[in-house]
Amino acid sequence: MREERRNSDEHPPGQGGHPTRTGRSRPARAKSRSRAAEELSRASRVDMGQMRGYLGYMLRRAQMLAYADFIAALAELNLSPGQFGVLTVIDTNPGLRQSQVCEALGIQKTNFVAVLNEFEQRGLAVRRPAAGDRRSYALYLTPAGQSLLRRARAAQVRHETHLVRRIGPLGREQLLDLLQKLTAAE
Repeated sequence: MREERRNSDEHPPGQGGHPTRTGRSRPARAKSRSRAAEELSRASRVDMGQMRGYLGYMLRRAQMLAYADFIAALAELNLSPGQFGVLTVIDTNPGLRQSQVCEALGIQKTNFVAVLNEFEQRGLAVRRPAAGDRRSYALYLTPAGQSLLRRARAAQVRHETHLVRRIGPLGREQLLDLLQKLTAAE
């Protein structure tokens, strides 16, 4: 989640080919992420010594490859992986407060406001005063948001299929089990 938070800090949500703070549009970033995956592949030919035995290092390498692939899968929908997560959580929990979504996904509240503003501009989500607390907002997807999420989920399935080809269905289940143990609250 920290990586997602860091990436959302560096690349705030944009629309279409609108430039971000980095001056690159979202499709350009997706293209550069593909180049990053190619560079990681080339770098794998270098003798890394003990690095390949370090859990943190290998998790980070795997995350970089998976993230690059997911960015490419979502590029045509003008969504980032973090935005996909937000849409998914709101869809699964209609009426959830902004602070609850932030906490669940590990997103800083200041970054989350920009995401919601973009979602509202694009007609994907709405904020309504929360029942019992008019100072906070409950979040809901619009029909357009639900439609986009269906398309994004199809892209996520293609992305996951691509990853599973590398490790097999049993490897996927084992990896998910291990990652859930690693990320479980202590």
